[in-house]
Amino acid sequence: MLVTLAVFAAASVLLPLAWRALGARVFYLAALIPAGAFGYAVISGPGILAGTPLTEHFQWIAALDITITMRMDVLAWVLTLVVTGVGGLVLAYCARYFAADDPSSGRFAAELLAFAGAMYGLVTADDIYLLYFFWEATSVFSYLLIGHYTDRRASRAAALQALIVTTAGGLAMLVGSVMLAAQSGTSLLSEIVARPPQGALVTVAVLLILSGALSKSALVPFHFWLPAAMAAPTPVSAYLHAAAMVKAGIYLIARLAPAFALMPGWRPLLIGVGVATMLIGGWRALRQYDLKLLLAYGTVSQLGFLTVVVGYGVRDVALAGLTLLLAHALFKSALFLVVGVIDRSTGTRDLRKLSGIAPAAPLLVVIATLAAASMAAIPPTLGFVAKEAVFSSLLDEAAAGSPEGWIAVIGVAAGSVLTTAYCARFLWGAFARKPDTVTTQFDHRGVLMDAAPLILAVSGIGLGFIPQVIDGWVRGYADTLSAGAGQPYHLGLWHGFVPALGVSAITLALGLLLFWQRAWTSRAQAKVPPLVDAGRSYWATMRAIDRVATRTTGASQRGSLPVYLTVILLVLIGGVGLSLAVNDAWPIGIRWWDHAAQVPIAVVMAICAVGATRATKRFTAIVLLGITGYGLSALFALQGAPDLALTQMLVETVTLVAFVLVLRRLPANLGQKHGTTHRLWRALLAGAVGLVMALVAMVALAARTAKPISEMFPQFAFEEGHGRNIVNVTLVDIRAWDTMGEISVLVIAATGVASLIFIKRRTGAAPRLQETQRRRLPARLRPLTEPSDGDDDTARRTWLLAGWTLAPQNRSIVLEVVVRLLFHSVMVVSIYLLFAGHNLPGGGFSGGLLAGLALVGRYLAGGRYELGAAVPLDAGKVLGTGLILAVGSAAVPLFFGLAPLDAQWWEGSIPLLGHLELGTSTIFDIGVYLVVIGLILDVLRSLGAEVDRHHEDSVGESDRQLSAERSTR
Repeated sequence: MLVTLAVFAAASVLLPLAWRALGARVFYLAALIPAGAFGYAVISGPGILAGTPLTEHFQWIAALDITITMRMDVLAWVLTLVVTGVGGLVLAYCARYFAADDPSSGRFAAELLAFAGAMYGLVTADDIYLLYFFWEATSVFSYLLIGHYTDRRASRAAALQALIVTTAGGLAMLVGSVMLAAQSGTSLLSEIVARPPQGALVTVAVLLILSGALSKSALVPFHFWLPAAMAAPTPVSAYLHAAAMVKAGIYLIARLAPAFALMPGWRPLLIGVGVATMLIGGWRALRQYDLKLLLAYGTVSQLGFLTVVVGYGVRDVALAGLTLLLAHALFKSALFLVVGVIDRSTGTRDLRKLSGIAPAAPLLVVIATLAAASMAAIPPTLGFVAKEAVFSSLLDEAAAGSPEGWIAVIGVAAGSVLTTAYCARFLWGAFARKPDTVTTQFDHRGVLMDAAPLILAVSGIGLGFIPQVIDGWVRGYADTLSAGAGQPYHLGLWHGFVPALGVSAITLALGLLLFWQRAWTSRAQAKVPPLVDAGRSYWATMRAIDRVATRTTGASQRGSLPVYLTVILLVLIGGVGLSLAVNDAWPIGIRWWDHAAQVPIAVVMAICAVGATRATKRFTAIVLLGITGYGLSALFALQGAPDLALTQMLVETVTLVAFVLVLRRLPANLGQKHGTTHRLWRALLAGAVGLVMALVAMVALAARTAKPISEMFPQFAFEEGHGRNIVNVTLVDIRAWDTMGEISVLVIAATGVASLIFIKRRTGAAPRLQETQRRRLPARLRPLTEPSDGDDDTARRTWLLAGWTLAPQNRSIVLEVVVRLLFHSVMVVSIYLLFAGHNLPGGGFSGGLLAGLALVGRYLAGGRYELGAAVPLDAGKVLGTGLILAVGSAAVPLFFGLAPLDAQWWEGSIPLLGHLELGTSTIFDIGVYLVVIGLILDVLRSLGAEVDRHHEDSVGESDRQLSAERSTR
C-alpha cells in the first residue's frame, strides 16, 4: 500500500511532462496506476475476506515515535475497489473527453490522479491523523479540479465554496480526532474501534468528527456545495462527486459505527440528517433542467440515503448499506459520464433543448437505462438487491418497536419515490422526443467514449445476478456491528413476496406516477416557498463577514501612520512598563563599558539619532540614521562578533539603498506638504519608549539565574554542526527552524512590496532592452546586444551596456567604471562568504547581502535596463528556489526516518583541495543565499525599476499634454 501511494505521487508529478509527448493519450497512461492498484486489491481480496487484514507499518520519525500505519480490512477493501476501479475508468474516459491539444489536460490528469492517490490513502490509513492528512489532501485536490476552468468565475467560486465548507468541517474533525486519540491512548483507528473509550468527552469528540463527515458528504445543511461543484468538468463530477470524495464522509461513519453507533446522539443525528438530505435532494432534483444538476441533487439525496443505512448501527442495515454504497458508485458515475457524452456531442445539457437523440445514440440509451434502473432499484440490478435489503432490515427494526426504525423506513420510502421520479425525468429529458422541440443534432465522439460508462452500468446489472458473492464481500464488515432485531439477513435477488418487495413496488409506482404528473408536480413545487436556502445562507454569511471586515478595517485603519505608531508604542509602554513595575530582579551593579572605544561610538550614535529627528531633508535624516546602524556594527566588532558586524553593515547598506529608492520620488524636504505637529507629545512618547527599552535590557541581563544554553554552543557547533563559526552553525543547524521562518517572512515581504508597486500586472524579470531600443544604440554598441564569440574589441572598450539609457545629468562614468571593475570580484567574494561561512566569518545571509549590493551597484550605475542585463531572471523564481532548497533540506530527512533538519555530513581528502567537510546544512545555507538575493532583486525590480517606469510614463504624459496645448495655441 505504501508503494502504491508512492507510485500515485510520482506519476502525478511526471504526468504534465508526459503530456508534452502523448497529448490527451496521457490519460491512458494515468489510468494504468489505479488499474494496477485495483488489481492488487483483487489479488489481496481472498486473504482479507478470510479475516486477515492487510497491514503495513513504516517507522517514519523514530525519535518522535511517529509511524505510518496502513490497514486494508473488508471496509477499506470495498472502498479501494470503488476508488481505484472507477478512477481508472474515468481517467481512460478523459482521453476522449478532452481535446487532443488541450494544454490544460496534462495538469488535469496530474490533479485527478493525485486525488485518486489521496482517496486511496484515506481509505487505507489506520492512523487517525494520517487519515486527516489525506482527508484535507482530497479537499485541496478537489479545489483544483472543481476550479479547472480558471477563466470562469463560476468555477472559481464553486471551488472556493467547496474548499471552505469541507475545510471548516475538517477543522472540527481534527479537534475531535485529537480528543478521541487522547481519550483512547492511541491514534490507530483499528485499536480505537476495537476498544472504544467512554465518557462525555468521547461523545463530544465523535460528534465533532461526524461534523466533518457531514460536510464532506454534502449532507444538510452543507449540501449546497455539491450542486455548485457541477461547474467542474464532467469527469470530476463522475469521480469525486459520485464515487470518491463524497463517499469519504460515508466511509468515516461506517468506520466508526461498530464502536460508537450506540453512543447517545449518534443514531438520532445521522437518521435525522440523512432523511432530511434524501428528501430535500430528491425534491430539488425534480426542479432541475440541467442534467448534471439533476444528477447532483440526486447524489445529495442518495448520500442522505447512505447516511441513514450506514449510520443506523446494526448488522443487517450495515450489510445493506455497504452494498448500496457499491451500487451507487457504479450507477451514478455511469450516469455522469453519459451526461459528459451528451454534452460533448450536442453542446448542451438543458433537457428543454434536448430532443430525439435516442435513435442517434442507441448504445448510450442502453447504458443510461441500465444505470437509471439500478438507481431506481428495478430488478435484477444491484441497486434493487441493496434497496430490498435496506427495506427488509429497517422493517425488522421498526417491527421490533424502534422509533428510529420507523422514522428511517418511512423517510427512505418517501425518498425512494422521489428517486424513481427523477430517474424517469433524467431518461425522458436526455433522450425522449419532446413536442414543439427541434430534434437535437448528435455528433457522436466515438464508441471509445462509451466504454467506461458501459462497463460501469453493466457491472451494476451483472453484480445483481450474484448477490451471494457480494454478500461474502460485505459480510465481514457487517458482522462487526451489533445484531439487529430480525434473523441475520443475506443478500439475494429473490426472497419471495416479502413486505420489503411490496414497499419497493409501491415506491416505484408512486415515483412513476409523480413523473407522469410532472406538470402538476412542477406547479406544486412552484407554490412552495423556499423557507430556508442553505446556498443563499452561505453567501449571505460570506457577505456579512466581508461587511464586518470592511467596517472593522475602516474603524481601526485610519490611514495615519502616526496614529498607528502611537497606539503601538503606548501599548508597549503600558504593558512592558507594568511588568517592570512589579519586577524584583534589578541589577546590583552597572558596568558602563567593556572597551574604551565604545564610549565615542555610543556618543556619535546618540548625536546622529538626535540629528535624524532634527533634520529638515529626507536624505540627511536617512544618512544620519544609517550612521547609527554602522555604529552598531562597530560595537559588534569590538565585542568579538565579526559575523554580526559584517551582517549588520551589509544590512544597513541595503536598507539605506531601499530608503533612498523610496524617498527619491518624495519631496526633498521633510514637512514640505504635511508639517510635524504635537512635537512635545511625540518627544515625550519617544523618550518614554527609550527609557522602557533601556530598563528592559538592564532587567533582562540581571534576571538570568541559570547558566545559559548558549555556553554549550561552541561545543555543539564543532561536534554536532562540524563548524567553527558559531553564528553560522546556529543559523543553519542549531536554530534552523527560526531561520526558515525568517526567510519565509522575507519571501512574503518581497511579494507584498511588489504587489503594492505593480499596479496592473506583476512582471517577472527586470526589463531588458527591446529591439526598438537596440536600434537606437550607437553603432559601436550594437554588437553587444547580439550573440558574439567574445573576441569583439568593442566589448572590452565598453563599461556598462545600459548606461546610455540614463539621462546625461543622472549618469556617472566614474561609477560605471568602478561598478564594472568590482562587480565580478564582489560576486566571487559573496560565493566565498557563502561556502566559507561555516568555519569563518560569512554564511549565506552575508554572502547574499554582498551579492545583492553588487546588483545594487549595477542598477545605480546603469539603471533598470542594466539590472535586466545583469540578472535576466525572475526574482520570484530565485526566491522560490531558495525557499525550496531550505525547506527541502528540512523535509528530506523525514523520508529516511530522521528528525526534520537532521544534518548529514561527508568528509574526506581531495587532491589539491585537501581535507573537506560537506553537509546538508550547506544546502540550507545556499537556500538562504538565494532568498536574500531574490529579495534584493525584487526590491530593485519594484522600488527601483518599476518606480522608474512610472516616473518616465508620467513625465512622458506631461510632455505630450504640454505639446498638445502648444499645438492648440
